[in-house]
Amino acid sequence: MRVAVVLNTSAGSLLGRHEAEAEVARHLATSGLDAILVPDHPDGLCARLDDAIARGADAVVVGGGDGTIAAAAARLVGTSTALGILPLGTMNMLARDLGIPLELAAAAEALAHGAIRAIDAAEVNGHVFLCNSVIGSPSWLGRHRERHRGRASLRTRFGFALAALRAEWQHRPMRLSVALDGGRPVRLWTRALAVASNRYAEGFGLVMARQSLDAGHLTLYVARRYGLWWWVRAAVGMFLGTWRGGRLVHERAAREVTIASPRTALRVMNDGEALLLTPPLTYRIRPRALRVIAPPPVPAA
Repeated sequence: MRVAVVLNTSAGSLLGRHEAEAEVARHLATSGLDAILVPDHPDGLCARLDDAIARGADAVVVGGGDGTIAAAAARLVGTSTALGILPLGTMNMLARDLGIPLELAAAAEALAHGAIRAIDAAEVNGHVFLCNSVIGSPSWLGRHRERHRGRASLRTRFGFALAALRAEWQHRPMRLSVALDGGRPVRLWTRALAVASNRYAEGFGLVMARQSLDAGHLTLYVARRYGLWWWVRAAVGMFLGTWRGGRLVHERAAREVTIASPRTALRVMNDGEALLLTPPLTYRIRPRALRVIAPPPVPAA
């Protein structure tokens, strides 16, 4: 299989690795893939993705985090070109959900011997995401993390902890109006809200994991009594598989979610990437619109 490869060298696991491209090329060649590494472009990552698609390869392979993968997906949604994933970011949520190994050599093998499957793609005001879109205090923390990406020092970690605590006190609740599938709007007063592509699973150790990526719906999660204690309970509940029973969130499924606000702009974090969007925010699901290369799904026990 002939693939065009784009690496985001600012991704979490590639920072400071000067021989990353040569290492990736070696693993892909060992796996039997005919790989073309797309060089740097003066116009940045998006121009490199466009260059990769223009080469007419069987698939476009992207090495990076969830934000980089979503940027590639925005160009491949609705096309016949498949997306291959080398999970080189910090969270790698989509790769985990697809069962792609996180170790580079194993991920390359999974690409060479994987199968093409269709998954859903979500969007908000035309911006594509594949995992989740977050509004409120967590999106502010994501912006802080992006500003200090690559500075893995004790000082930056301490600064992030202080920023998290400051966000709990200073980030005011948002007054929002939410409508599902064109229905009657409901007023909300919350500090954190998320829209996920499909539903998060619940079970021991399933932290932010989705068992289905092609169910064809969005899931709205609204935090109840959001704060520091909420984060502690949520983390424990997600690990133990009891977070829904703990009444930590309101949960609703829909194919379209519209969020209005009196604010002139809302800070949104799509798959870890910060955006500033003008409300109303219109979320839609595009069922099975993206072709990805992944290991065959493991049958549920």
